[in-house]
Amino acid sequence: MIYVCPLSKVDETVARVGAERLISLLTTGTEMTRPDAIRAENHLLMNMHDISAEQDGMTLPGEAHVRRILDFANSWDRSRPLAINCYAGVSRSTASAYIIAAAFSPTRDEAELAATLRRLSPSATPNPRLIAVADQILGRDGRMVAAIAAIGRGADCFEGVPFGLDF
Repeated sequence: MIYVCPLSKVDETVARVGAERLISLLTTGTEMTRPDAIRAENHLLMNMHDISAEQDGMTLPGEAHVRRILDFANSWDRSRPLAINCYAGVSRSTASAYIIAAAFSPTRDEAELAATLRRLSPSATPNPRLIAVADQILGRDGRMVAAIAAIGRGADCFEGVPFGLDF
C-alpha cells in the first residue's frame, strides 16, 4: 500500500500506517526531518519545484526524478507500506503515487487508476510534468496523461488529507 500525505503529517502518517520507506519531494530549502521509524537508506529525498514548465531559478521535475522514484519503489519489498509526501500532499506526491501504482500494475487501466485516485483524494492534482515523463518511461502512449487530465484539478485546499492507494 502507498500512503500519501503533506509534510505536516509525515510523522503521524508513518507511525499510523507502519511505513518503512518514505519518498519526500520538496523544494530546495524546505526543512525535512526524517521520522525516526524510517532508516536513512529507506528515505528518498528529492528537490524539485511543483511546476510543469521551465521557469528561471526553479528545478523542473524531469526524467532523472521519475527514474529515481521508480528505482526506489522497485527496491521496496512491499512487506510494509511506502509513504510519499510533498509540501501539501496534493501534486508531486499524488503524481508519484499514481506513477508507482501504474508501474506496479502494468495492465491496470490508467483512467480507472486516476478515477480511484480522485475518489480517495478529492484535492489530488497530480503534477502534469511528472505524469508526462512517467508516461513516456512506462510506454503508456499518452494514456496516463489523458487519464490525469480527465480527472481535472482537485478541490482547493491548504493541504491534502492523508490517504492510501492500493495497486
